[in-house]
Amino acid sequence: MKSNNQINVPQARDAMDKFKMQAASEVGVNLQNGYNGNLTSREAGSVGGQMVKKMIEAYEQGLQ
Repeated sequence: MKSNNQINVPQARDAMDKFKMQAASEVGVNLQNGYNGNLTSREAGSVGGQMVKKMIEAYEQGLQ
């Protein structure tokens, strides 16, 4: 199955990877560089949820 995960700004890939690792650390998920097929859906979802939470917080801070 081909992945459709494409980053809109290729120059931001390193920053997004760092952001993902930080979010994983905050929720206690052992995320590794590269393949993470050993994660449960709950673990992967918690990383994504933490990333969205941080992005919303940053946006709200920008509104003030």
